[in-house]
Amino acid sequence: MTLRFKALTVHLLTATGAVLSMLALLAAANAEWSQMFLWLVIALIVDGVDGPLARRYQVKVNWPTYDGILMDLIIDYLTYVFIPAYALFMSGLLPGWTGWIAIIAITYGSVIYFSDTRMKTKDNSFAGFPACWNMVVLVLFALKPSFWVILLIVVALTVAMFTNVKFVHPVRTERWRWISLPMCGAWVVFAVWAVIVDFHPESFARWGLLISSVWLLCAGFVQELTEKRA
Repeated sequence: MTLRFKALTVHLLTATGAVLSMLALLAAANAEWSQMFLWLVIALIVDGVDGPLARRYQVKVNWPTYDGILMDLIIDYLTYVFIPAYALFMSGLLPGWTGWIAIIAITYGSVIYFSDTRMKTKDNSFAGFPACWNMVVLVLFALKPSFWVILLIVVALTVAMFTNVKFVHPVRTERWRWISLPMCGAWVVFAVWAVIVDFHPESFARWGLLISSVWLLCAGFVQELTEKRA
């Protein structure tokens, strides 16, 4: 298999995210939340795999006809932002005006963040919360806190998108990758587990999601604190 063909295959793998987003949307339209999140988790796995493959096979050089970065951003907006926001609004977790505030904050803030050329730091982390609403909303479905807590989380993370607070990229941030990458893998396992048991309130998966999510949210901030002290 030539490098050009391998590069094309990576683009085609990335493009499968569009199909996965449609399957997730169809499930969401029928309020089949567990099925919707299953498709979104699969899309998240594809998104985690295609990046390293794109760099390995140098898709910009070996198949420059397709813009992999643009393709990735379009799919990410659907799977990370648009569909999770729709699910949060339609699920009933946020009643009345709180749901409207959430979906406006999530969709409007995220499209601005995705177009920000400063979203990556020198160590390949994210500058500001990277609009991973698919992960946030899944955890909210699993934990089902009060609507005030959900609204506070949504507003706080929306604001965090426009700060310089660092959030680690589990694959590309080299510092502490030995724990961030396994934590991300654990998050995926717990997410699939939670989906399989249909977010059962007594499942241990919800606590695994909480612990791994706290690490992924806070690791970058802790890195900044220790870097400044050093």
